[in-house]
Amino acid sequence: MKVTWISPSNIALVKYWGKFGIQFPKNPSLSFTLKNSVTELSIETTNSENQNKSISLNFYFNGELNTKFRDKIIIFLNSQLDRFPWLLNNHLEIHSKNTFPHSSGIASSASSMSALCLSLLSLDEMINGVTVEKSEFYKAASELSRKASGSASRSVYGGLVSWGEIESIPLSSNEYAQVFSHGHSQFVDFCDSILIVDSGEKSVSSRAGHGLMDNHPFGDIRHKEAFANLEKLIAALKTGDIESFISVVEEEALTLHALMMTSRPSYILLKPNSLELIEKIRHFRNEKKIPVCFTIDAGPNIHLLYPKKFKTEVCQWIETELAHFLVGVRWIHDEVGNGPKLLESIK
Repeated sequence: MKVTWISPSNIALVKYWGKFGIQFPKNPSLSFTLKNSVTELSIETTNSENQNKSISLNFYFNGELNTKFRDKIIIFLNSQLDRFPWLLNNHLEIHSKNTFPHSSGIASSASSMSALCLSLLSLDEMINGVTVEKSEFYKAASELSRKASGSASRSVYGGLVSWGEIESIPLSSNEYAQVFSHGHSQFVDFCDSILIVDSGEKSVSSRAGHGLMDNHPFGDIRHKEAFANLEKLIAALKTGDIESFISVVEEEALTLHALMMTSRPSYILLKPNSLELIEKIRHFRNEKKIPVCFTIDAGPNIHLLYPKKFKTEVCQWIETELAHFLVGVRWIHDEVGNGPKLLESIK
């Protein structure tokens, strides 16, 4: 059997930072799902006589065997043997590739792990001969993706997506994400131009960063503030209040990095050019009256967010004023997308 899914990355507007249990978030989050920054992942199974009762797989990234990623996937799959017992009776050939370069400030774990989990659930349907209702399939995919990578739970859906329990969102859960369907038309077609300040490997993994929140001196304050910021963002999204949207999104980005700087041990992922770009973005917004804002994940690269109707002016500004601060591919243009897509299913 063979199945292939394309699944996108996402960019968090309110960040989750810190977790408990099996990948549960200490605070809820909300994100834009991207359109062009995707992982295409296929799994092909062949029956095997597995005497050792262990998972057998080869993992190829961009056409080359990758034992580092293979070992991470095996750890995850071993935790899911009760759910997918057929993993012990099949050899898996997994091929994965991204439309975006590694270390570009785009969450590859969100796109890759959601693509993996969607593929596993599709195979499970074929093997068991049972087709799950669509909404339940995606709910299960989000729940499974969460266990592989927290942010991957949000990549299962398109548009605005929330994850984590919050009073103002009915049926919200720490177990899985869901579509936030109350966004104003102002936010339907937002763009995300990712400015590449540094294309190198970051000095600390996101997983390690989350772990440092367990005993963080400002941890409790942060989690309360995240709940408050999410409520403010929800109100802004519902009413189309773009000024409040900008205020919350930028505060969240800077708070994330402030938490990293005050962890024990502390670490600084922002680069001098990251700070330079932040100043230029704010100056451009005030001078041109164009509602651009920034957010940043756990790295130095800047996500520049703005309504699509300003794309021409913003892209020209990036090329003329910002490009010399950037490296490698320099910048990647993306926008809000509709979520994953099944490409192939062969039984």
